[in-house]
Amino acid sequence: MTAPVVVATNLSRHYEVRSGPFSKPHVVRALSDASFSLSPGKTLAVVGESGCGKSTLARLITMIEPPTAGEFTLDGQLATPDRWADLRTDVQIVFQDPYGSLNPRQRVGAILEEPLKINRPDIDATERTKKAREMLELVGLRAEHYDRYPHMFSGGQRQRIAVARALMLEPKVLVLDEPVSALDLSIQSQILNLLVDLQEKLGLAYLFISHDLSVVKHMADDVIVMYLGRPVETGSKAAIFAAPRHPYTKALLSATPTADPRARKERIKLEGELPSPSNVPLGCAFAPRCWKAKDKCRKERPLLDSSEHPAACFYPES
Repeated sequence: MTAPVVVATNLSRHYEVRSGPFSKPHVVRALSDASFSLSPGKTLAVVGESGCGKSTLARLITMIEPPTAGEFTLDGQLATPDRWADLRTDVQIVFQDPYGSLNPRQRVGAILEEPLKINRPDIDATERTKKAREMLELVGLRAEHYDRYPHMFSGGQRQRIAVARALMLEPKVLVLDEPVSALDLSIQSQILNLLVDLQEKLGLAYLFISHDLSVVKHMADDVIVMYLGRPVETGSKAAIFAAPRHPYTKALLSATPTADPRARKERIKLEGELPSPSNVPLGCAFAPRCWKAKDKCRKERPLLDSSEHPAACFYPES
């Protein structure tokens, strides 16, 4: 069995925020106690509502920010800040917005070669150009696109360029932060199929962040469901979609559209607003919106159990 390329243990990220210049800071718990492993050739999807900690987790794994607590290893090496410079080339990110992630003043060739100029100074200009042109063809573009500017491409083509840039350093892990949510539906499928093909060819590990469960069902091998900064359910894609155990996961799945007009779903509408991460309720954070909540849920915080399909719930779905 292939060893995991990423192993995270109780990753947390908290921020101190002030409401005014003389006020006392309060703590925003953007991410707490996230643990997972990610193997080469596999996709781990992180799902949940906006503000659940998905992008915060991406910033930690890409070593943009240090964790407040917890740790993770990358290819067996502990990712401490003093090792970031050596490890960052192994983890690259593809951002959500293909229109904002590319420098409009640079030609595509310069955009692709920049990671090599910074991180591989031993590679000469001729080799950089050759590799950039090869990478364009690998992601389904043509070598002559090398001399064009980003504004000359469609959204789907720009996202292909963003993927090509992320692959220039031959990373082991790609963090995909909502990579198709800004694209038309017809283009989304093309980009997703490209990502699947690249994973098969290169053996990449994907950390796939999304709120679209229909996309997750197409892409993922395993899933982490986040709520208010904490994982509330983890498991294989098959287990999560076939038999969700946490009420929040069940509610998310009930809102996922289906292409079968004969299929009938019981839509679960969550009542109330998502609590603020700076004022997390006592006990289970989902209790104020949960139809199964009891007094115990409002007093104690449930932890992920030790089963093969863990859920942080005192009264999980059967």
